[in-house]
Amino acid sequence: MIPNISEAELEVMQVLWKEKRPMKIQEVLEALPDSDWKYNTVGTLLLRMEAKGAVSSVKEGRTIVYSPCIGEDEYKTSRTRSFVQKLYNGSVKDLAVSLFQSEDMSREDIEEIRQMFNL
Repeated sequence: MIPNISEAELEVMQVLWKEKRPMKIQEVLEALPDSDWKYNTVGTLLLRMEAKGAVSSVKEGRTIVYSPCIGEDEYKTSRTRSFVQKLYNGSVKDLAVSLFQSEDMSREDIEEIRQMFNL
């Protein structure tokens, strides 16, 4: 089962996914786009994610490095399924209709989707 992670934890996780290597807390902190993050906050988030099974840690000398235990695509698929289940009673068709009727979707977006699915 894919653990549920908070928005703040997701930001940290995105750094780990992007870098594709074990990272120290300081390295994660420096890679976060928002410079208002604090070292202790990042450390706490990583500890929480480790408790949830989203990341693992390894001690290298006197330093701990963190790696994701779940892949980005795996997480997105899980969250998407959960979203569709909660908001659209599991109907992907209803989600698609909602997206197509949205003003956020351009004609180019719709055409690209049609081409992807040979519609």
